[in-house]
Amino acid sequence: MSRQGLSRRDFLRSSLTALGAGAGLTQAFDAWAGAEAIPPRKFRLGMVTYMMGAKLELPALIQLCKDAGIEGLELRTTHAHGVEPSLPPDKRKDVKKMFEDSGIVLWGLGTTCEFHSPNPEELRRQIATCGEFCKLAKDVGARGVKVRPNALPKEVPVEKTLEQIARALAECGKMAEDNGCEIWLEVHGGVSHPPHIRTIMDLCKHPKVGVNWNSNATDVKDGSVKEYFMLLRPNLMSCHITDLWNEKYPYRELFTLMRQTGYDRFTLAEIQAKPDPTAAMKEYRQKWLELSS
Repeated sequence: MSRQGLSRRDFLRSSLTALGAGAGLTQAFDAWAGAEAIPPRKFRLGMVTYMMGAKLELPALIQLCKDAGIEGLELRTTHAHGVEPSLPPDKRKDVKKMFEDSGIVLWGLGTTCEFHSPNPEELRRQIATCGEFCKLAKDVGARGVKVRPNALPKEVPVEKTLEQIARALAECGKMAEDNGCEIWLEVHGGVSHPPHIRTIMDLCKHPKVGVNWNSNATDVKDGSVKEYFMLLRPNLMSCHITDLWNEKYPYRELFTLMRQTGYDRFTLAEIQAKPDPTAAMKEYRQKWLELSS
């Protein structure tokens, strides 16, 4: 093949080979070339207030994000910031303006809504609560509402519970659509096996309902998250990440897959509270930049 027929990368490698470069040098070149071929990162770093930030009121929480370089928040229900369905209209406007003025994205509302209960009254209550959070999301400017499947009741066949969750999510999806937001099903609890989540998504089929990747140990198969990530990638709308120093979870691979597939939303740190949250989140951001670049 002529030089004109080679890509720049192939030409450089063939030149190294012709010059008799050692195996180590050509392997290093291949690693560099492979990294060069991965598209740049489009996703951003945010934070979940489940543990870190749980005791901070909203102004302090937003200031933490600004000081630490964190771009978005998922606000967990029941915590000190108090962004709940009980919030009156004027306070909802205040929350929305606070985020707009700060430049920090109110990415989502983290609820405990779950749809696995075999009790019909409890199921209806959970769906209604989700609807209230959808209205809240509209008023405060949040992109989505995080929910969870959470459990598989032992007295009910698994397939029946997955179908019930899917039907409930489709109903919640309609409420989300009416309020200009989305529903994110966390890969969580007893339903955290990704094939179960795939089944729910296939049965739900609502465009406003998607998956919240949760960085669970059950994502990893033979040391890799690729199989289960690709299984759920078509519906991926949000993502929780945890301890980036945990070598048992392949975060570099996860972030590479996100780059390769064009994921352009948030990865949200869900980590333990620290005595100095600003310092902790600055350190976390540096590790995230290292693994995702």
